[in-house]
Amino acid sequence: MKLVDERGKLFGKLNIIDLLVILLLIVAVALIGWKVTRKDGASNVSRTILTYTVEVQGVDKEVYEGIKAYVPGESGIGDQLMANGEMVDAYVTDVTAKPHEGGITMTDVNGTTLTFPVEEDTLDLSFTIQANVVNSVTNEVGTQEVRIGKTHIVKTVHFELSNGIITTCEAEPWAEG
Repeated sequence: MKLVDERGKLFGKLNIIDLLVILLLIVAVALIGWKVTRKDGASNVSRTILTYTVEVQGVDKEVYEGIKAYVPGESGIGDQLMANGEMVDAYVTDVTAKPHEGGITMTDVNGTTLTFPVEEDTLDLSFTIQANVVNSVTNEVGTQEVRIGKTHIVKTVHFELSNGIITTCEAEPWAEG
């Protein structure tokens, strides 16, 4: 009995090309199944905890009072961040405020410098955020990359503030627990 007959069929029943296609499909299904069953589709070794601060300037005092009710929040962890309508594995763990000291500085014809306040009765808020990120190279939290000096939107279910600036960022390996 020959392995391949004169018509190119294996054992007289199965074409070699068909066999190769079936094997490729089995390998593809196995790879997809393996990727889906792994936690978060990635190795836990590459996960990192980022702790970073975002400063938002010129916020009304009433807004700050509203935010304080949700940070650290009922869970004790913090108010969870969201992006594109989905929750992100990141939490606002603390918020602090200081008076906003911004203004316009002008120099008169005699060389005297004068500063005029622009936004009186506003605050500069500093948010501390802790996030679990999968890729420590891009440091993406939701749809935003975390880099010192970048603008950042602090968005949770309860509040959203734009034009924040990331002022600090520390990374540590993620320990599963």
